[in-house]
Amino acid sequence: MKKKILFILSITLILFMHANTIRIQAKSEINDDTSIKLRILETTDIHSYLLNYDYEKKKKTIEYGYNRVASLIQQAKKEHRNTLLFDVGDVIKGSPIAEYVASSPMFYSSDIHPAYKSMNVLGYDAATFGNHEFNYGLDFLINTIKGADFPYTNANIYVDDRNDYEQDDIHFFQPYLLIDKEVINEKGEMDNVKVGVIGLITPITQQWDKAHFDNKLIIKNMRKTAEEIVPKMKKEGADIIIALVHAGLESDQGYRPKSGNNVRDISKVEGIDVILYGHSHGIFPVKGAKGPKGVNHEKGLINGKPTVQAGNWGNHLGIIDLTLQKKKEKWIITKSKSTAKPIIRIIKKKKIPIVSPMPEMEYILSRYHEETLEYMKSKSLLNHLEE
Repeated sequence: MKKKILFILSITLILFMHANTIRIQAKSEINDDTSIKLRILETTDIHSYLLNYDYEKKKKTIEYGYNRVASLIQQAKKEHRNTLLFDVGDVIKGSPIAEYVASSPMFYSSDIHPAYKSMNVLGYDAATFGNHEFNYGLDFLINTIKGADFPYTNANIYVDDRNDYEQDDIHFFQPYLLIDKEVINEKGEMDNVKVGVIGLITPITQQWDKAHFDNKLIIKNMRKTAEEIVPKMKKEGADIIIALVHAGLESDQGYRPKSGNNVRDISKVEGIDVILYGHSHGIFPVKGAKGPKGVNHEKGLINGKPTVQAGNWGNHLGIIDLTLQKKKEKWIITKSKSTAKPIIRIIKKKKIPIVSPMPEMEYILSRYHEETLEYMKSKSLLNHLEE
């Protein structure tokens, strides 16, 4: 009899402990207090203005230069232990250095573009393409990005297969990336966040560089593409999804249809959590500014999504600070702060540099700078002789 009672008591105790464990686990899943701080950094529209040098005025400047924003990047990374760094396009065309590189057969075959030599130092996690990446043609672009130590992504540029009805849509570039980011949570423990990254570009690029796109590539609607791709990213385990969008707040003038091809429309895509954008050389957020419906400069949100735009030519660094909390085994953004941090500040109408140029960057670029000056002299002389 005693054995029977002991057996019943043992079973009862085991069942009680099991039920209690289930309750604790369920409570933990609902109210998991694990949180992390994640900093996302953005550069955009660098246009190969790699040095704080005005080639037209032939003197140094404090108003722009990638070597200055590079110092801001280093500073921002030191301030936060969990960071990701992205570029949103228009890297290889714009400045005299870019023109010199594009005109030199040596670079095409044997050297790394100085823009990528510079960017590689800072440890980018990913980038997307801008419309000016296509100005020198597809061969130049493909050869040049081989020098980048980080992956590129674009989802809405497709192989032009309109004459092949047996062919499915083929993305020309990798449409998205999944980054397994190791982080340290607020408890001081190692954790992991799977970050999805999707790149998108304004479709008017196809018109602007028609000669390079005809019968080769087509660019489809940004929003429709994102709505197709984002669920796949979620299915593959993306905890948060960042959209790198080379398009403005509004659609480009002259392009039809406008709908779906701007940042405001992308912000309405379910599943996209964060937006980094460029193209229009603007700044977002701007303190005190008011935007159209859904655009909140004060909170740095567009339709509720944390968003930033970091100007151009390295004059700003885009920063989004996120707090993520784990709820039901999923990371949820509970807090965000967006900042477009300038490389100068204005005090009593006087412009004062916030950071000095990064010495390592100046060393890397010194040869290219001197060669660009020589190139400009020879070009000027040639133009003079032709006159």
